[in-house]
Amino acid sequence: CKTSERKSRGSKAEARSRGGAKEKTLECGQIVWGLAFSAWPAAEEGETDPTCAMGLPCLVLATGLNDGQIKVWEVQTGHLLFSLLGHQDVVRDLSFAPNGSPILVSASRDKTLRVWDLSRDGRSVQGWRQVQVLSGHVQWVYCCSISPDCSMLCSAAGEKSALLWSMRSYTLIRRLEGHQSSVVSCDFSPDSALLVTASYDACVIMWDPYTGEQLRTLRHVPLHSTLDYSSEIHTSSLRSVCFSPEGLYLATVADDRLLRIWALELRSPVAFAPMTNGLCCIYFPHGGFIATGTRDGHVQFWTAPRVLSSLKHLCRKALRTFLTTYQVLALPIPRKLKEFLTYRTF
Repeated sequence: CKTSERKSRGSKAEARSRGGAKEKTLECGQIVWGLAFSAWPAAEEGETDPTCAMGLPCLVLATGLNDGQIKVWEVQTGHLLFSLLGHQDVVRDLSFAPNGSPILVSASRDKTLRVWDLSRDGRSVQGWRQVQVLSGHVQWVYCCSISPDCSMLCSAAGEKSALLWSMRSYTLIRRLEGHQSSVVSCDFSPDSALLVTASYDACVIMWDPYTGEQLRTLRHVPLHSTLDYSSEIHTSSLRSVCFSPEGLYLATVADDRLLRIWALELRSPVAFAPMTNGLCCIYFPHGGFIATGTRDGHVQFWTAPRVLSSLKHLCRKALRTFLTTYQVLALPIPRKLKEFLTYRTF
């Protein structure tokens, strides 16, 4: 693989103020449609694992490519670790199990979702083991997202609804209906209490995945005063949405050539950056950076806003990590506290 670093395109004054920030690019050789970060376990004593240095874990990035391959990279060095083969068409999205287990779910235009076991025990002579193939979608599968508690999987396949699956039984839990056009992206909040879906209808809907209730809608408004759009650009077409690691921000990529950052409790963006040919976005696991994939075959990294979480939010996040909405509603606590814990105070 090729790893290149170049100076950011800002002015000299901006470069000085940022300490000479650089941008890193992984050359994937194909259009990049999906991205997913994960920590890779360190090699144990006596093992010959080429992925990480002995005794040191590393950060990996999985990329879903136009030819159906999934390439997994070591982020720090840009080294290609391995490729996953099985899909018959574009790999549109990827999601690692957030609990640290080496499980990867991929969504493809071949109308299937595939669950991969990337543990050392999951590798055979033929390659990495496919745990499950989820069929049932009648359109291209655009996106997939595993809840942080690893109990649910959300997928969208170019239909006006998103599907919620059980990660334990791989059966359908419910269909989420509310968008007016194709749903193309989805993501869970870090505490599993919220689910967001993005659609070609220019809206992001925030859901309670346990009840199926719509909590909030974020509408994308073109910034004509900032950018000169070509008549060929469909500014309403959303491509990707993702939560920040602390759960206070959302990032969205749209065809209007903008990367937007949204605060959880506001209805308008708090920051944006111009970008072209954007298809997908994902936050760095520890915050502060966003990776975006483009039609040019590049992965770009962006600086993102940082925030110190309030004690209220930290308490809510801690409680919602192990309590469902129904369990919160059953608690003998004041109504307003229940509304806060279930994100109904927006």
